[in-house]
Amino acid sequence: MNTAELANHLEEALREIPLLDAHTHLDAAHLSARGLDDILLYHMVISDLYSAGCPNGARLDEMPSLEESHSRLEQAIPYLPRIQNTSCSWMTRIILKDLYGWTEPITADNWRKLDGLIRERAGKAWAVQTLDRAGIQRTCTELWRGRDGESNELLQYSLEWAFFSRGQWGEFDTALFELERTWTATAPEPPISVTFSARPEVPRPIRTLKDVHDCLDHYCAVTPYDRILNTAQHFSTDFDYRPVTDAEMSKALERRAQAGPEERDIYANYIIEQYLQRLEHSHPGFMFQFSLGADPLPYETASRIRQTTLRQLSEIIARHPKLNFQCHIASVHANQTLCTFCRELPNFSLAAYWWHNFFPMFMRQVIETRLDMLPVNKQIGYLSDAYCADWAYAKATMIRKQLANVLARKIAQGQYDEELALATARQIFYETPQTLCGMKPKVIEAKKVNHE
Repeated sequence: MNTAELANHLEEALREIPLLDAHTHLDAAHLSARGLDDILLYHMVISDLYSAGCPNGARLDEMPSLEESHSRLEQAIPYLPRIQNTSCSWMTRIILKDLYGWTEPITADNWRKLDGLIRERAGKAWAVQTLDRAGIQRTCTELWRGRDGESNELLQYSLEWAFFSRGQWGEFDTALFELERTWTATAPEPPISVTFSARPEVPRPIRTLKDVHDCLDHYCAVTPYDRILNTAQHFSTDFDYRPVTDAEMSKALERRAQAGPEERDIYANYIIEQYLQRLEHSHPGFMFQFSLGADPLPYETASRIRQTTLRQLSEIIARHPKLNFQCHIASVHANQTLCTFCRELPNFSLAAYWWHNFFPMFMRQVIETRLDMLPVNKQIGYLSDAYCADWAYAKATMIRKQLANVLARKIAQGQYDEELALATARQIFYETPQTLCGMKPKVIEAKKVNHE
């Protein structure tokens, strides 16, 4: 077989390896696409459309009305011909063809028919079928999206609530707002969006250093550690990370009304460090998952990362050896640096291809670098970041294609044989998410045998 034929052969073999999806936003209330908008207006496709000239680049509401969904679809459809070349468009076509049998171009004349077809099938049963077709046994999603627990056989959970070191466009006290909005909550609530713009009044604002500590104590006290695998945060590359003293924090709190970049960094540094200290003391071995390399623009984010940020993050990880840190990176050029961190920091690992890295060329670079540099128990090979089972299916398909391409080249040059290639894939797809992240495989009920 030539390399292309070998890649096709390996892709078929990879379909037999089950997947555990380490990071999603699947919602028990709507596990599958609710309509064409959940597929065609996934936020990554919206960015394609906005770049192509579509006038609206904002995400849809979490629970959009039918009127909003249809209005945004009508607005977007004229721009579809301009994005047919993109890999996001390719994944959209994979979803429509494989799951719905739809192969026609989407036009102003036929989109309502397709929307109706998707809406007819929407529901848990269709989501289960879709995940089974993708080979996805279980996914990890935000805790609040588990709703009443009716889909716990499919879902495990991560705490995404307050983001203490994530910046917001044009703001300088976001870390304080993120913390203080949790102070009166009796249980974790949904996080604010990465493109959040309108702040509600908080019942109990933070004014003093004691307030910061009391609020953090409350945040940790209401966190249900027995229901989550990890806590997920983000590190903005705009911040300079360093230890901050009580005195510095107290003075910065007095300047909150006039806060600028200096105060922003002080707030974020103090709060994240105090949180990590509490977490390390109360739950040693717990996983602190964080994303990196995607910082806000007015509608979405751009891939940005400073080398200084990477050095400073290595210091944070080394300062807390009793916690396990895991990174989702959205900047491909930082991948090699982070791999070197994994080689020297026992409590650090990497997970798949997040956001701006989720394009075939970058995915292959990420995969190949990590397979060459890291042991298989320090890397997760699949996460979808999907908001519905349909997109988890598309990303599973895309990841298998890229991994097969990389493995075929390694076999061709004599580095792997087929047995090692497939064993490696099984480890990073299925075994490491269990040993590193605590994910559980799907419980498959034994078939009843009729002995009559």
